[in-house]
Amino acid sequence: MRNTAAIAFVGAALAALTGCFKEPVPADKTVPPETRVWLKGKGLVNLSVDAVFKDGLVFLGDAGWTNLSARVEKFDPASIDYLNLDYNALTNVEALSAFTGLRWLRLNDNALASLPDLSSLVKLRRVYFRNNRLAEVPAFLKDLPELDTVDLSGTQISQIPDWFAQKGGLSHLILSNTRISKLPSDLSAWKSLKSLQMGGLKMESLAEMKRIRSALPDTTIVF
Repeated sequence: MRNTAAIAFVGAALAALTGCFKEPVPADKTVPPETRVWLKGKGLVNLSVDAVFKDGLVFLGDAGWTNLSARVEKFDPASIDYLNLDYNALTNVEALSAFTGLRWLRLNDNALASLPDLSSLVKLRRVYFRNNRLAEVPAFLKDLPELDTVDLSGTQISQIPDWFAQKGGLSHLILSNTRISKLPSDLSAWKSLKSLQMGGLKMESLAEMKRIRSALPDTTIVF
């Protein structure tokens, strides 16, 4: 009976945690389907505008997956809102600077050791860099006025620079499975955060974890 009660308690606790953890709204709720392009798992090393146009796919409901090149005769990269480049082997994404209309960029599971200056992509709201070789928070993020969601999980980043901790307006930040052990002393600009994921980190101390929770009382934090 005690084991059953304990299992029920843990289940209820997990359900409560799941219920209060605010995830970002999915792409299909915020970005028109005709402006969402997938180029996943193609083995790309160097990104080019031409590759996006020729091999990119759009999903149009009942019509299913369709080649982007079959939808438009002349491709304007600035017209794309969402670009999914997950599961490639990318080391060079200089061509992204042409996609000035991007609001949502996925580069998860590539081989990126660094990123070019993408500060011209001023409409970016969500960026996903999970499982890359990045050792530093990309500096261009500070110049993106509409940035809302940042995923840096699974990278080699070991510290959060002060300029990033001073960036307001963020709602969701994912730092799980990085080399970070503590955060900057001033976290007041992050009070807008709805969720902060820090699972798998070797935090400097229990006191540091308590400090973070105290500094962000309205944020759902997962260590």
